[in-house]
Amino acid sequence: MDHSTTLSQHVNASREKVWTVISDIPGSARTLSAVKSIQMLSEGPYGEGTRWKETRAMMGREETVEMQVSQSEPPGSTTVKARQGGTDYTTRFTLEERDGGTELTVFFGAEVLNPTFLSKLGMTVFGKLGMGVMRKALAKDLAEIATKAESL
Repeated sequence: MDHSTTLSQHVNASREKVWTVISDIPGSARTLSAVKSIQMLSEGPYGEGTRWKETRAMMGREETVEMQVSQSEPPGSTTVKARQGGTDYTTRFTLEERDGGTELTVFFGAEVLNPTFLSKLGMTVFGKLGMGVMRKALAKDLAEIATKAESL
């Protein structure tokens, strides 16, 4: 059982500038207002295998999740994976040149591993609400990424 959503934002900046913002994991707490702190777990430049713990405020509480880059094709796309509480999360950013700037698209998906009757019921009842909250958070992230990239 999985839930997903996709959103896009036009950014008046080059793909390279947008890529600079989304691949700056240590600086993401300064760019994204919902991100409260970052703890890097790997060294080196952004790429496949880069790992970190991200503490994010959501729905009035803070949650820390370990994240890892599973795919990186600069400056075109990147995929980040996380697993928490029996759920796999996938976030994929795609950057396409468009109208003198960049069309930044984010896909977010949540897949419950080994779903039980109660988890299926919970996703049926609360899944749509949860994805609505997530869409709002992703839209804010995209707008903040755009603001940062346009200021570079």
